[in-house]
Amino acid sequence: MVGAARSTSSGPRSRAAAMNCRAEVLEVSVEGRQVEEAMLAVLHTVLLHRSTGKFHYKKEGTYSIGTVGTQDVDCDFIDFAYVRVSSEELDRALRKAVGEFKPPPCRPQDALRSSGSDGMGQISLEFYQKKKSRWPFSDECIPWELWTIKVNVVNLANEQERQICREKVGEKLCEKIINIVEVMNRHEYLPKMPTQSEVDNVFDTSLKDVQPYLYKISYQITDTLGTSVTTTMRRLIKDTLAL
Repeated sequence: MVGAARSTSSGPRSRAAAMNCRAEVLEVSVEGRQVEEAMLAVLHTVLLHRSTGKFHYKKEGTYSIGTVGTQDVDCDFIDFAYVRVSSEELDRALRKAVGEFKPPPCRPQDALRSSGSDGMGQISLEFYQKKKSRWPFSDECIPWELWTIKVNVVNLANEQERQICREKVGEKLCEKIINIVEVMNRHEYLPKMPTQSEVDNVFDTSLKDVQPYLYKISYQITDTLGTSVTTTMRRLIKDTLAL
């Protein structure tokens, strides 16, 4: 299930290490209006590789798996297209989470997407499995993979810079997607296929047309900016203008 809330932990990487969880960190620098599309491209790509078709059990230990449809998505503010699972329910869930990470400009103290000033934040996608506990204790959630996307938002001066940024962000996103696919192709840990009675401990079975591994989304937003990624993006734009 999706749980989009501000993270109050000491940080995804240290949390992952403490729990022996595989962790991957990506960093992108975008214009405010590109935040939503960039985040959806990355999150959808990860979940495309972390989802299966619906399980159809005939009897305990015997089941078939439905197909997973896909569709292409063209971005409006980035020269980029990506492939996502063809599930409107999953898409709505991710858009809701990203929308909370990227609040509307009417809340300037939190508005990561506001084009009026620079800002930064990070959104984390954590996959976990449940371990049943004895009454009266609640089930334990054990993370096994964590993706953290660090986002730097730059304020651009004019439409010419925005057009260059549109192209450069598309190129960088392409590199990130290739990196994600390479990670997914490694032979690393995945939860074993569960029995019918335990399927809800490994997969989110609430969606009608797809079955992702259990996951949750959290985010952080800060007001300061000073990363090398943002400096690199500004340099790319400046160098392109000088040509």
